[in-house]
Amino acid sequence: MKKYITIALIALGALSVASCDKFLNVQSYGYPTQDQFFQNDQQAIDAIDACYARLPQEAVLGREIYWEQACANVIVWGRTRGYPTLATLSYNGDESPLRGVFQRAYKEGMNRCNWAIQQLLLKQESQELTAVEKRSLGEAYFLRAYWHFLIAYRYGTDQLGVPYVAYEDVEGGYNNEIPEQQPTVMDDYKYIVADLQKAEALVPKFEDYAVDDRGRVHKAACAAMMAKAYAYWATWDKSQWPNVITCVNRLESDYGRDLAPNFADLFAPDFDKFWTKEYCWGWPNTGGADGGSIEFTGVCLENKGWGKFNGWGQFKPSYDIYEEMAKDNVGGVKNERLAVSILEYGDEFEFFGETRRFYSTSDVEAGFAIGKYMQAFAPADPVAAGYLHPSGDWPCTRINWPIVRFADCLLLRAEAKLVAGDGAGAATDINRIRKRCHLTPLSGSATWADLYHERRCELAFEMASDWAADCKRWAHSGDAAIKALATAELNAHPRARHYEDRANPDSPFTIGEYEDYTTPAKSWSDKYMTFPYPTEQINKSAGKLKNVPAWQ
Repeated sequence: MKKYITIALIALGALSVASCDKFLNVQSYGYPTQDQFFQNDQQAIDAIDACYARLPQEAVLGREIYWEQACANVIVWGRTRGYPTLATLSYNGDESPLRGVFQRAYKEGMNRCNWAIQQLLLKQESQELTAVEKRSLGEAYFLRAYWHFLIAYRYGTDQLGVPYVAYEDVEGGYNNEIPEQQPTVMDDYKYIVADLQKAEALVPKFEDYAVDDRGRVHKAACAAMMAKAYAYWATWDKSQWPNVITCVNRLESDYGRDLAPNFADLFAPDFDKFWTKEYCWGWPNTGGADGGSIEFTGVCLENKGWGKFNGWGQFKPSYDIYEEMAKDNVGGVKNERLAVSILEYGDEFEFFGETRRFYSTSDVEAGFAIGKYMQAFAPADPVAAGYLHPSGDWPCTRINWPIVRFADCLLLRAEAKLVAGDGAGAATDINRIRKRCHLTPLSGSATWADLYHERRCELAFEMASDWAADCKRWAHSGDAAIKALATAELNAHPRARHYEDRANPDSPFTIGEYEDYTTPAKSWSDKYMTFPYPTEQINKSAGKLKNVPAWQ
């Protein structure tokens, strides 16, 4: 008798999903089969839009995956949760955010993509696919790679990979059996890169999309994700680093990617600032009453929004990241990147048409707020302006939410150059980013400490970077200098500012350890490179799904 796991194929009957942009206005066709689906371009579009649909939801990019960042001291939790183990390196795999992301990656991510790829390839055997169908096939390859990547780097090692099957490779058709685990995570990365290469050959350039289709996968997105996949692959096989350089070079030479002129524009609610050269791939939140956007920006807002709007107050900057960013101040003047990224007590900002001075009386104190996403709250009526969803139960704002941007790729190329001993080349890439924010450029060759600082500060509070995963891969495989920095980060508790009078922006403060999840003491080991699988998935697999040896 065959055993089945909850990550097995689900029917795509729920093709009717919340729209986050015009390209996700999906029609419902009931439970699709090969006989009634992929008969025309619109059906191909609807099937692929269902593959996109779960990415912006709460359990993935909305917020759940971000709880993991607390173990690396860039953020603290403004509101305590029932899984402090994610912050203390004492997790067991059953924490609800881990379970949710794992389940969606397979059940509503990879398997939807697998089904779409299989059906389009079957159709291609008997007739030429239309231009839209070819594009849809490319989108499915990319999205399957992205969902696969989210699981591979968080659960796989050189000793055991993660479950994966390409439906189209199964002779006689896939029969919903539990996917076999790959021998190593390097084997997973081979599949991921192969899918991205297929996608790049099929999807258009960004500039070739109609306005209403912007946000779909395009060629530069494929090259950018390939650079990230190769960088994570290099954790286990350093020979992959030159491929990172090649991919980022192609982003520039083939697809015209570059840095946006202004750092703040990356987080602006103005549509005319959405599609800068820095955009590689992101989620184009409309923010208005149609909903469906990523809620992270409202999750970061002060809980109850000083009586104006229902922010959730769940993620706040640590003193550690503030201190790191402040290293770029000159003469006591706050640098541009810090000013955009973090609000501290006393900082002025625009909020619902008022100039306010920041303070916080809500929940666990940190002394700071994430500032990157505040621009959408500035107008007197952000809802009427189309910048803000009218319901605080889904606090989405208008923003082109970056999932991978060119600065991230530049820093990966700088890292690859450091591995190759090219400190001067690494400094050139890093200085391009520093110049944009008018920061003092590096002189001479870059060091690992420079790379660590720049990646930590430039990409803070974004899904464009998994800072915790950066620290883990450096602690495992990095040069001695970055290994020491990353290990210290993973072993330390975050610090916060504690104010005598939290309602007074001018109140005296002390710097101390964050109030929550201070025990047990963190103790890094390579075991924590990965998460263990949810117990329920292991049990349902009848022993077929196995943790990596460190967790067995």
